[in-house]
Amino acid sequence: MEELLMSITKGLVDNPDGVSIDVDEPNEEGVTVYHLHVAPDDMGRVIGKQGRIAKAIRTVMRAAATRSNTRIAVEID
Repeated sequence: MEELLMSITKGLVDNPDGVSIDVDEPNEEGVTVYHLHVAPDDMGRVIGKQGRIAKAIRTVMRAAATRSNTRIAVEID
């Protein structure tokens, strides 16, 4: 899952070296939270107009998690 999020994000940004992901342990509801960190200059590229790209990233990640019977959330920090 982390590799999928990394490959999606690195394709969007100008500075792929500035991308990092922190993964939290599953909480009491079984949701694993992925914290995505990008360079400040690339924040707009990852969020997109009115958050459309961020929503698309979350949708793809949720669909991939469903295939492996897990629950995830993606937060862009």
